[in-house]
Amino acid sequence: ITTLINHKDKPKRSDKTLQAIQRVGQAVNLAVGRFVTVGEAIANENHELKEEMSVACIEARRAGETIAQLTDVASLDHPESDSHITIFTDKTGVVKAARLLLSSVTKVLVLADRIVIKQIITSRNKVLATMEQLEKVSSFQEFVQIFSQFGNEMVEFAHLTGDRQNDLKDEKKKARMAASRAVLEKCTMMLLTASKTCLRHPDCESARINKDGVFHRMRLALEQVIEIVTDSRPNGENEMAPISIYSGIREFKNKVEGLRENLYFLSKENLSTMLEVILEHTEDFTDSAYTSHEHREHILELSKQAKMELEQLVSVWMQAQNQKTKDLMEDLEVAILKTCQCMNELKREVHSAATSLAADLLKYHTDHMVLKALKITGVEGNLEAVAEYTCKLSEQKEQLVEMCRLLRHVSGTEPLEITCIHAEDTFQVTGPQIISAAETLALHPSSKIAKENLEVFCEAWESQLSDMSLLLREINDVFEGRRGEKRVYLSLPRPGKHNANLKALKPVKLDTEEQAKIAKLGLELHLLTSDVDSETEKWEDQENEIVQHGQGMSSMAYSMYLFTRGEGLLKTTQDLFHQAEIFATEGTKLASALHAFSDQVHEDDKPLLLLEAEKLISVCKQLQITAKASAQGKSATFTKVDACILKTRNVMTLLCQLLPLCFKLLRKNKAGNGCLKPAPPWKEDRIRTGTNAHTPERRAETFGIKSLENHVTNMTFLESK
Repeated sequence: ITTLINHKDKPKRSDKTLQAIQRVGQAVNLAVGRFVTVGEAIANENHELKEEMSVACIEARRAGETIAQLTDVASLDHPESDSHITIFTDKTGVVKAARLLLSSVTKVLVLADRIVIKQIITSRNKVLATMEQLEKVSSFQEFVQIFSQFGNEMVEFAHLTGDRQNDLKDEKKKARMAASRAVLEKCTMMLLTASKTCLRHPDCESARINKDGVFHRMRLALEQVIEIVTDSRPNGENEMAPISIYSGIREFKNKVEGLRENLYFLSKENLSTMLEVILEHTEDFTDSAYTSHEHREHILELSKQAKMELEQLVSVWMQAQNQKTKDLMEDLEVAILKTCQCMNELKREVHSAATSLAADLLKYHTDHMVLKALKITGVEGNLEAVAEYTCKLSEQKEQLVEMCRLLRHVSGTEPLEITCIHAEDTFQVTGPQIISAAETLALHPSSKIAKENLEVFCEAWESQLSDMSLLLREINDVFEGRRGEKRVYLSLPRPGKHNANLKALKPVKLDTEEQAKIAKLGLELHLLTSDVDSETEKWEDQENEIVQHGQGMSSMAYSMYLFTRGEGLLKTTQDLFHQAEIFATEGTKLASALHAFSDQVHEDDKPLLLLEAEKLISVCKQLQITAKASAQGKSATFTKVDACILKTRNVMTLLCQLLPLCFKLLRKNKAGNGCLKPAPPWKEDRIRTGTNAHTPERRAETFGIKSLENHVTNMTFLESK
């Protein structure tokens, strides 16, 4: 549309120009047609919005057809003298049609979004209704039936909210959604074991407290998801985000440095208040029992110095407002620099205090001695020993909660701040739940279900500790300027680490025109990643080496697709080339796994599998050569980008053929041997943060959907006593 409207009228129009205009018009009309078909299908499935959606779709289709008619100029020798109205005789017609098209397309998108929100709310309501039934259930048989239904509803909710999370543009909302979905994933298993324990021991108070805690936490998480989706707060409250020291210092420095441009844009009272708020927050460090004496002294000293530097700055600033001399402006510059330097030192000191405390605590608690002791003393029925270790766990909880609070101050980004708050909540809630589960086991030491229940809550604690190690690394990355390198999935090597020639290469960003040229290739790549994902989901054993390499390659290909859209973590062409190299290496590893797998298949099938493996090695080598080749200048760089994406597409096309072949051979092999491996247990199959190479844009905090589906399927095998 932009191309058509910006088309400059020239007296001489070549056949090539006329054909190009017609192609653009037809392309717009075809795209609108496809878009409207989807909109009409959505309208037919949602009667309450059918009329509005249908009207918007009709408007869009009409506008697309108008644009096609106005650009139907390739067959006309002299379009302006013909009775046929074209873009050349009616430029305003194209503008009107374009406006109508954009307006109607926006309407369709808004209506479709309303439908998605309604689907999520409806799904949440179903989950809540079934949860109420689960809370009131009194027989084990009835519980199994209702939990089966609940599991299916949670899987549906997981899919809907996962898609929504991927679509969110606001990183803060994305992090909140991820945190809520992580709670729901972990609580689903807790709800199962806590409810079973309560049914087995109906008169046990600690078992009831344990179960009630899980239900309450799940309801809060469900409510938060709806708040994020609908962008609302209960009772019209405004969300008050806690202010961290980092964000306070950043804002304060911006205001101070703004004095260089404008001496009158804020008052001295504003600056003083901002510093007071920052120094108030440093009391979280100085008042903490876990801050070292050395760190406490340094923070107090720097706080005092910051006040003095600000006093000096305000004095010079006030003088400069009255008399703007060269000497005063130089003094002001010195005062600004000294104030900012002092704030940087304060920032560095609180970062050091928080991260060193976190590192020490995580190292100290890595052996999980208290949890092990609770399990042993619980099975022994030793109530005194359980009481002793629950006190130790409470102390540990307080330490970890304090650690999360201090880390939040130095996290550096809003998403990481939210992750710290989520971690704090998890420790606050899970600690007492472990204690109630341990007390239940101590009261019923021979109960297998009480033992299993304690195991589940201990696992959640251990998992959160493991996540804290990853979070600490990310916080350090942000502080050291490696912002954006998310270790959860990132497969990019750091510049200079894996390739000696990287220093000589200058990263290049593509301009709009080049971005458009590779968009088509990127779209094909996106479709192929969807195909690969569909194939890997068919495998029962998600830990299979072939599946894991396939999933890793799909994730990397998806990040390359996002690059073609100007999105994702691959910001420059150099990032893309790094990713292509790692992608090719992963493909070579997959080929090795295929060679190993060929020893397990029938002799008749072996040659075909080995042939495909050799093809994969060949295309991966080609991609590696292309990615490593030097490219000087913008034109050569773009050609290299185009070649890398094209060859990645070729690898993914081959992968789409390989995966179904391997799946077929695996099934054939198992059928021939007359045995099938059992599906992995839920807890082992769960998708753990930081273990798989999944991109956050499409698989962020994926809720363990497959594992939940497996668990629901296996519900029939639950104890029926």
